[in-house]
Amino acid sequence: MRPARGGKLSASTMCAGRRGDVPSRVKTLMQKKQNFTPNSITMKKLLFVSLLTLICAAAVPAFAQFRKVPAEVTEALKSKYPDATNVSWKDKISVFVASFDMDNEKYEARFDEKGDWKSTTKEMSKDDLPEAVKDGWEKSKYADWDLNGIYRIELPDDVIQYRLQVAKNDVQKKNLLFNSDGKLLRDNITL
Repeated sequence: MRPARGGKLSASTMCAGRRGDVPSRVKTLMQKKQNFTPNSITMKKLLFVSLLTLICAAAVPAFAQFRKVPAEVTEALKSKYPDATNVSWKDKISVFVASFDMDNEKYEARFDEKGDWKSTTKEMSKDDLPEAVKDGWEKSKYADWDLNGIYRIELPDDVIQYRLQVAKNDVQKKNLLFNSDGKLLRDNITL
């Protein structure tokens, strides 16, 4: 290589050499180096940790379903509903739910882990709905919504409530909770 005028090597002279085009080799090295920059390694670690977190989060509810139903809870069901048949249990983390048949009807009873009874739910028809609750629903702002399900909920202290599942369309759905007098207590959005 010969120096340009003034005795110094120019950039173009420095880039040219016997081994080929140096700028293309530099580009290739730069591209390889980009694959191992701290930012790309950080992103790979972040992706891995996120994926691992997602898998663990999905596994926790699955393992929660395998918790054994305490003997106090099963005894409480037998005591409250001795004629219950076809009993199956679900662990809802805060309560245990027993689905069972009794008198040719389907029920769901909820108990806490100590065996204390929390509620019993039974599906019912519109014809069996008390007139006060029908009247309360017909006077509510949801009267023009479709009625998809009716449930009678028995609570401690002989409190009876009625849950009406209503929908305006596929997206707008609600659970309406009425007391025995037909007063709307809550209107929860459902998914």
